[in-house]
Amino acid sequence: MPFSRRMTVRTRFAPSPTGFLHVGGARTALFNWLYARQNGGKFILRIEDTDEKRNTAEAYKVIYDGLSWLGLDWDEGPDKGGPFGPYQQSERTPIYEKYFARLEAGGHLYEDGGAIRFRSPRKPVVVEDIVCGRIEFDMSNPATHPDMTIRRPDGSWIFHFVNVVDDIEMELTHVIRGEDHLSNTPKHIEIYQALGAEPPKFAHIPLILNAEGKKLSKRDGGSSITYFLDLGYTPEAVANYLCLLGWSPGENREILPVAEIQALFDLADINRRNAIFDLDKCFWLNGQHILHMSPERFEELALPFVDKAGIPYGTHEALRPALAIVKPKVKHLSDVPGWIGFLFTEDYAFDPEAVAKSLSKPGASGRLQALGNALSELQDWSHPAIEAKLKETAATLGVKTGELVHPARVAVSGRSVGPGLYEMFEVLGKSRTLARFENARALAG
Repeated sequence: MPFSRRMTVRTRFAPSPTGFLHVGGARTALFNWLYARQNGGKFILRIEDTDEKRNTAEAYKVIYDGLSWLGLDWDEGPDKGGPFGPYQQSERTPIYEKYFARLEAGGHLYEDGGAIRFRSPRKPVVVEDIVCGRIEFDMSNPATHPDMTIRRPDGSWIFHFVNVVDDIEMELTHVIRGEDHLSNTPKHIEIYQALGAEPPKFAHIPLILNAEGKKLSKRDGGSSITYFLDLGYTPEAVANYLCLLGWSPGENREILPVAEIQALFDLADINRRNAIFDLDKCFWLNGQHILHMSPERFEELALPFVDKAGIPYGTHEALRPALAIVKPKVKHLSDVPGWIGFLFTEDYAFDPEAVAKSLSKPGASGRLQALGNALSELQDWSHPAIEAKLKETAATLGVKTGELVHPARVAVSGRSVGPGLYEMFEVLGKSRTLARFENARALAG
């Protein structure tokens, strides 16, 4: 059930700036964002950048751009500030020193070869996990649970310590993270207890595995959010798919807008089993989201790809009819320029195979000329009128409609596949369509 609204829910996403936003990290961010938004809480972005060698402006940008593209807005973070900043670990050393001193004063630390270790109380630790249930960890054996290092000999901090300190300082109510962190949780609870702080509620979500059942790595296709952004997936589809990796709305439903997912999402409904990453499934979802999205949203998402390709569409008013006729066909936004480019230039390429199959057939040139003559008589240049005239012409010539449709398609587009024929005629207009017929007849021989 949703967390009590009497306490403000505070969740966080705490990535390292490696220049790579993994889909597993993005899903973790998404689940944290969903839970915070559903409960009227706060979603915090905290950057764990204590590894100075990997900290670059580009690496930060990958995180910001990836989360923003997915539609995840944060309430507090390095770029926004907030009451519990700074939100980059590299700037929080005085805070860590204060908590370090408290542990030292309590007798919880000792030196070991220049490193500082936390002395485990050697008591059982119970984790009441929202997803995994109640788990008791036996911490009594130093061989299996050695005292953890919290500060290296060079003075740098270890993840376990600063992670707990930041979660205390930022008043986190829920820590939602991958199940690979579950084994770290009893160590973290020991630090909470040593500091006299109440731990947050934990929810460890299932791992994302590749088709071979191994943890999804950088080498696996689609493991980076950048992959989806560059190829032209819609953020709606990717967010939808990431939610399905470990969670389900029930009733075999799969295609959902994020707003509806937000209303339905519940940590208690997260599946305990590991999730298998299926790029084909995400591809299918992307096509479905494109098919059902508004023309305005499709234009917004497709425009960067069209502009990058240098399509000379002129005005947005001229572009919109072209986008409308290819929308049902598009599966990746990056494919849009290839689908519409021929509509905005007379210097379009002809597929030799399509020419040989349709335009070079005996009698094709004559049929194309007859169709052009018939269409030239039309005053109403609309889909129904064009279709009716083509069928009438086919009947007059005593041929199947395909004998006119196929060469006409190649004549106006250069290809044998594409948007609907009559829709292409409408977008091109009467004069350009008939001119293309004449130019193509030279190829027909």
